[in-house]
Amino acid sequence: MADKVRIYQLARDLEIDNKQLLAMLDDMGVAYKSHASTLEGDVAETIRQLVAEEKSSATPAATAATAAPAAEAATPAQPAGAQAPTLPPRAPVVTVMGHVDHGKTSLLDHIRKTKVAEREAGGITQHIGAYQAQTPNGLVTFLDTPGHAAFTAIRQRGANATDIAVIVVAADDSIMPQTREAIAHAKAAKVPIVVAINKIDLPQASPDKVMRDLMQVELVPEAFGGDTIVVPLSAITGQGVDDLLEMLSLVAEVEDLRADPAAPARGVVIESVLDKRAGVLATVLVQEGTLHVGDYLVCGEVWGKVRRLTDHTGAIIAEAGPSVPVQVLGFSHLPHAGEEVVHAPDEASAKQLTVQRQSEREEAEREAIGRKGLTLADLFGKPKTKTIHLLLRADTQGSLEAIKGVLAQAGEDVPEVELDLMLAEVGSPTESDLLLASTAEASILSFGVTAPGSVLKAAERQKIPMKTFRIIYDLIEEVERMIKGQIEPTFEERVLGHAEVRMVIKVPRSGNIAGSYVTDGLIRRGAKARLKRGGREVYKGSIAQLRRFKDDVREVTSGFECGINLQNYDNVQEGDVIEAYEMVEVAAA
Repeated sequence: MADKVRIYQLARDLEIDNKQLLAMLDDMGVAYKSHASTLEGDVAETIRQLVAEEKSSATPAATAATAAPAAEAATPAQPAGAQAPTLPPRAPVVTVMGHVDHGKTSLLDHIRKTKVAEREAGGITQHIGAYQAQTPNGLVTFLDTPGHAAFTAIRQRGANATDIAVIVVAADDSIMPQTREAIAHAKAAKVPIVVAINKIDLPQASPDKVMRDLMQVELVPEAFGGDTIVVPLSAITGQGVDDLLEMLSLVAEVEDLRADPAAPARGVVIESVLDKRAGVLATVLVQEGTLHVGDYLVCGEVWGKVRRLTDHTGAIIAEAGPSVPVQVLGFSHLPHAGEEVVHAPDEASAKQLTVQRQSEREEAEREAIGRKGLTLADLFGKPKTKTIHLLLRADTQGSLEAIKGVLAQAGEDVPEVELDLMLAEVGSPTESDLLLASTAEASILSFGVTAPGSVLKAAERQKIPMKTFRIIYDLIEEVERMIKGQIEPTFEERVLGHAEVRMVIKVPRSGNIAGSYVTDGLIRRGAKARLKRGGREVYKGSIAQLRRFKDDVREVTSGFECGINLQNYDNVQEGDVIEAYEMVEVAAA
């Protein structure tokens, strides 16, 4: 009986495309998950026979076709039956992500045959790099991100710069918090995921454990009957790296990635920096068309003329086609990472487009301000719901669930304020959390875990509220304070006392003083006051001065006489009643 074989291996042996072989399997009704699925020996043998028969039957037809070339050439092509020309294939764009120190940069270092990792501080990627590598299966473009935060930052702006995501997992460390986050970000981008199990050369490596752990994040390896491609490798020795490149090429072949190099240039900004000597430098990934020196470009509200193109090796080039990352010199201002770059026919058109975009943005902002203007709640005093955005981190799942339950109850107790728990995960706060918090103006609360120093500094720099608690009740009290701070305070009047005016004393330069007798309560200097005459209110203000004989006093209690000077009011009369009161905040129920 013939041995089992993977689909892509069989396609390679038969010298046919993977897509062609997959179509044959569909016609035969053979179930498979991907091009990396395994076929039974008898199915593979049937495929071999069918391919052999097709090749043999095609030979006579080819002979007959060469017998009358002149006749065919003389027959004009029929426009109705003509097919549109197929776009040329382009290199796949691969983003490499994973937990810190799991070997992302070392893997790319081996592929590119350069020493990027050694040039970077501590061997950890400090910025986004875009590189192209020539592999036995063709060119592959790699985006080396400092983490999934940059990956998401680009995606948040509507750009889809990645075709395939490679998640690097260390064989001696398995799935870590940043691994889970990277997988979640890749899934959200809806791109194929390939898992590279790195460091299999270490004595403590356990690739089998990693594959079992992958199932916990809903990535079932092919070896376990799933459709996730998993490649064990070592970035140090190079073992398995060729297998990874082959898998990436196979995935790209199935995805059928194509682009028109003759179309107007279009791409996405991967990063931009302000160089002290050169000025604004933007790393652009060309996605369609061909970018030339001298072209005019528009990116958001920024325009520029390409004055120089530099490839990933530092060489100055004249043009860059689809899937080629290139550093562009020529923008007047820094474009944002993730912004789309489009070609403009000339300088006037580029400027006009930026002005138009700026006007549209300003108009949208004005409309937003208008929508946030006067509402029925403002007119009739109805309470408006306010939202508190939170990111929660805890040391254990049990703590996390307990805190979530208490917070949910706290939110229900105050209908005027809504608690939006945007993220609730086990582990320390990450750079990705900061990105999410800054986008949503959220606060980050941690219980039992402490953020790394770099994250704390970044949060302080970005002015993102981040607090750590060791006692769960302290965290709950903090949230209650945040809720209370969002509630509009309610005040009510509290009467302090009354005084009857028995004599009006005219004092030069001081106005009229109401010689009064405190009938109940007390009269306090600075308190709010109203003056009643015949049961009708004739004045409302405050007590400016309070005297006992010749002395200024703070307050006078019931049964004593005093002199009262009302703020900006002299028309007091005998028999008037002065009511002193204050506004006190009513505690929330």
